[in-house]
This record gives sequence, C-alpha cells and structure tokens, in this order.
Amino acid sequence: MAKNQSRKPGRDVRGGTGKRDHKPYAPSRGDKKSGRKGTAYGRGGQQRPGGRAGGPRSGSQRVGVQRSGVQRKRLAGDFIEGRRACAEALDARVPLRRALVATTVGERDRALEELVVRLEQRDVPVEYVARDRLDGRSSHGAHQGIMLEVEPFEYAELTEVIAAAGEGDALVLLLDHVTDEGNFGAIVRTAEVVGAAGVVVANARAARVGTAAYKTSAGAVLHVPIAQVPNLATAADQLKEAGFWVCAATEHAHDDVWHAPLEGRICLVMGSEGSGVSALMRKRCDFECRLPQRGRVESLNVAQAATALCYEWLRRTMSNDTTAKSGSVDLEAEAVLSGAEVQELGS
Repeated sequence: MAKNQSRKPGRDVRGGTGKRDHKPYAPSRGDKKSGRKGTAYGRGGQQRPGGRAGGPRSGSQRVGVQRSGVQRKRLAGDFIEGRRACAEALDARVPLRRALVATTVGERDRALEELVVRLEQRDVPVEYVARDRLDGRSSHGAHQGIMLEVEPFEYAELTEVIAAAGEGDALVLLLDHVTDEGNFGAIVRTAEVVGAAGVVVANARAARVGTAAYKTSAGAVLHVPIAQVPNLATAADQLKEAGFWVCAATEHAHDDVWHAPLEGRICLVMGSEGSGVSALMRKRCDFECRLPQRGRVESLNVAQAATALCYEWLRRTMSNDTTAKSGSVDLEAEAVLSGAEVQELGS
C-alpha cells in the first residue's frame, strides 16, 4: 500500500474482499542487540507500510461525548460503604443517587456528621435508617454507619465512538479485558487528554466504571465515550470498516513503537494485566508494536504503556498537522511570487 493511503471503509486495502489470511507468527522478544525482553503490549513481522492520510478531524477538534437520543446500556447502581471510601467518592465527584446513614444513639458522631454536610452540599438525598438495614445490605460488614448508592454509569454505543472520531485522524483504545479499575481509569484519563475518540471495553471479565475509575481518571470518564461491547473481536472489525487500523501493543511484536506506523486512524489494543493481548485479538490486528526497554524491570504496567503509546500517536498526528500547514503556507507564498512575476512581465 502506498504511503498515506487510508483504509477505505467496506473493503480490504490489501487487495482482499474483507477476509484476511493470517500467517503463522513466531514471536520475537525484545531487542536483538541487547537481548533484552521487549516491553509493552501486538503481531510482529507483519508491518503496515507508511501512514494513512485523512487530515485533521472535522473542525480540527475532538468531538465530545454525544448525548443523542441513543439509549445506552445501564448498570444497576453500586453501593459504596465505609467513611473513607465515601469521602473519596465525594472528592472524585462520583454521581450519587442517595446516601443511607445509620441513626445514632447517645454521643454525636462528628465524622459522620461532616460527611452528611458534604452530601447535603452536593444535594444528595440522605436517608437515616436503622443500623441493621445497613448490615443486611453491606458486602463485608464494614459500612461504619454510611453507604452511598452510585448512579448507574451510562455507557456509549460503539457507533457513538465511531461518530466522535469524525473522518480524519483519530484514536480509539480497545481494552482486552483489563480488570483493574485503577488501571482502567488511568487509561481513560490518558485517552481524554490526548483527544481520543473513545474507549471500548468488554461487558464481562473487565473493569467497569466505578469509584476507583472515577478517581484515577480524574473525572475523565464523564468526558470521553466509553463503549461496552459483548465481543471485542467484532468491535475491532467494525472499527476497521470505519477506516481504522488495529494495532496490538505486545512484548511479542517485531517492531518497536518508533518504527511502527502508529499514526492516522488507529485502534490501539491494550491487553490485560496478566496475559496481555489475547491470541484471538492478535489475529484480528493489522500490526503490532512494543515499547523498547533498557532497564531490568520486566515491563511497564498497562496504564503506563498506554500513556506512552498514546502520546507517540499524538506526537505524529501533531507533527503531520504542522507539516501540512507548513506546506500550505509554502504553496501560498509560491502563488504570491508567481503573481508578482507575471505582473512584472506585464509592465
């Protein structure tokens, strides 16, 4: 494929009809010169040449979360229990439905009263209930007299993520069963900061948006579409149809990130904390990349690796935008000079 040729929705640019022949893959681990194991989360030896064109997204700005009439998937409300956990939920601005507070007998509980004041300042309804009611609802019996019901998080549809990507360069992160909610939130924070169109997660065996995700994302879960899908491989195929190249981040990749075509319309697949990108997802990917490494620690965790790779995509995208603007200025200058030469000849 020629440089800057973009994937066309609905067809395989490599000459096929949409079906892909996958060659056996022999993993190559790390840098051949140093002999070190490569870090980061892909399929080596199958390099996609060049980048894709597409220009900046519409208006050269990322598109926000689409609050359209599409009915989103909703989870039942979770309960947060314990004073410290409830205070952290308030600090993280977690949307709350109501608070259940145990009625106290005897001395005043000032710590509990302070939490109630904060809840009232947030206009969260507070219900005073018998302690045994909290005991019956508690998952581990350590509610400390207070429980908060969290508003169910509204997940986006995959079509909304694709719509947010627009027509030009765009990034979507697909998380292959990342289970740690803290890592999940940190990845969403990175996605929002670099202007990703959205994040795609599985609806089972994967972290979901809870208190820890609100906290580690610094509230970014409220600003970037997060799609929950039943089948990640099918989601990857849909993103390909929308013009995305799917890249798996894996230590087994042949190419490091500096030599991989991580630019244009990219769906970046990040694997789970324990086993990385699954074999099924690797077969669905167009290419793979890894992060180079010199140190002795085995690898970065998935959230750290995602940040490094997202910023490499952003660096190339911004560099391409600058080059395009510079080329446009040069053409305008040439046109002005040509006009001046014609005018001089006429005189």
